Amino acid sequence: MRRLREDGTPDRGKGFLIRQMTVDDMPAVMALEKASFKNPWSTELLGRELQHDWSTILLVEEPRPEGGVELLGLAIFWIVHDEVHVLNVATAPVHRRRGVARTVMEEVLRRGVARRCSLATLEVRRGNESALNLYRSLGFRPVGIRPNYYVDEGEDAIVMVLDF
Repeated sequence: MRRLREDGTPDRGKGFLIRQMTVDDMPAVMALEKASFKNPWSTELLGRELQHDWSTILLVEEPRPEGGVELLGLAIFWIVHDEVHVLNVATAPVHRRRGVARTVMEEVLRRGVARRCSLATLEVRRGNESALNLYRSLGFRPVGIRPNYYVDEGEDAIVMVLDF
């Protein structure tokens, strides 16, 4: 896994690059959102997240053999006071089961610890077993349910918390 050092430059490791999203990444991020979700985030919503001081969008990329990089996944999270709140984690369907979501979540949590956060929270679809298993393996525990949270599908969200 590559991590961004505190000065913003990427660290290398395991072939992945993790860096913060910029406005120039919008087309690739929108394509990832559309491939990953029935109801993807909008360009406007992503653009607003890029403007908030408390919001971070991390991209997971992998170098292509022919040059350049390919976007594999992302995480959107807030750090407010002493809490990390994960809003969105996405992995391109063709790259699932490769550790992309785990890699970006580990980086999100690392940043929370570095900022002296005391807990992390997130909501996850009740039916998303892969995500539930990932979050449990990272130490998150279920603390509640938000009924009909995903309105379009009528699916409940499980609220999960991790104490640092």
